[in-house]
Amino acid sequence: MSFQFIKQLPTPEQIKTEYPLPAALADLKKKRDIEISNVLKGIDSRFLVIIGPCSADNEDSVCDYVSRLTKIQEDVKDTLIIIPRIYTNKPRTTGEGYKGIASQPDPEKAPDMVEGLIAMRKMHIRAIAESGLTCADEMLYPENWGYVEDLLSYVAIGARSVEDQQHRLTVSGFDVASGMKNPTSGDFSVMLNSVYAAQHPHHFVYRGYEVETTGNPLTHVVLRGAVSKHGNSTQNYHYEDLIRLCDMYSKMDLVNPAAIIDANHSNSGKQFKEQIRIVKEVMHNRKLSSDIHNMVKGVMIESYIKEGAQKIGAHVYGQSITDPCLGWEDSQKLIYDIAYACN
Repeated sequence: MSFQFIKQLPTPEQIKTEYPLPAALADLKKKRDIEISNVLKGIDSRFLVIIGPCSADNEDSVCDYVSRLTKIQEDVKDTLIIIPRIYTNKPRTTGEGYKGIASQPDPEKAPDMVEGLIAMRKMHIRAIAESGLTCADEMLYPENWGYVEDLLSYVAIGARSVEDQQHRLTVSGFDVASGMKNPTSGDFSVMLNSVYAAQHPHHFVYRGYEVETTGNPLTHVVLRGAVSKHGNSTQNYHYEDLIRLCDMYSKMDLVNPAAIIDANHSNSGKQFKEQIRIVKEVMHNRKLSSDIHNMVKGVMIESYIKEGAQKIGAHVYGQSITDPCLGWEDSQKLIYDIAYACN
């Protein structure tokens, strides 16, 4: 074998014992989980806004950003539920580049998986404590779920992971909202099959154990655009795309049909300012069709304190070191515009 075994990682139980979630914050998460669940089930008419940096690379600036959302959440609490993005794992198309704080707590130093797991957990706990908001993360590595399962209110499965059997089966054991993105090809059937798999019970191997799951009824789709065979970005947030998704949903044995629209990635062609226009089009389409209104439960936006992106090592506070993001002023205005459109 060509593997070099460097060190054995601590178990999730060991990390959680060393960095526990205080009881008051656990109660807060339970309340938030129920609220988000009720939106996806159609019990609560509020709209989800999943917003934050492309990758959570720095604890201070990420927690600063998340805390800025607290006042806005209070202002829009009757119409919106804000779920901050704290994405501690970063998928890479070629495998090259910064892979997130969970692998590399200092982007300018070598990877350190143990310190990364600690940094991931500490950041999420601090963000909840300082903002009163529980957050979203992407499950890039299914075996990492145990380290944050008591912290997250939303889990995203990325476009490159959604066809993977282990991701689908692991989500079937979650008890929180889980969004399955369409694959980079854009195939809706692949995405919906992934939702089907995750909503149903399974028997499989997980972290060295034989396990059974009951299925996750809160699994739903996330539309993030696609890449054509010629390498061009193609969008799937338009009216026609959403009507087609409604029709496909209705033909499958799925509960709680719901969609989140990712305004960046291939939907924007990574032109981060386009997220504003895209979100407003989605909100308009919800007014045109009751089917779209009932299915589209939220949007996903990449946003940070300072707009754009920087190279690793530039040390611009609150600016993405991966994909470019909306800046704070534009983000704040957009959230209020979404709330207004929901009235």
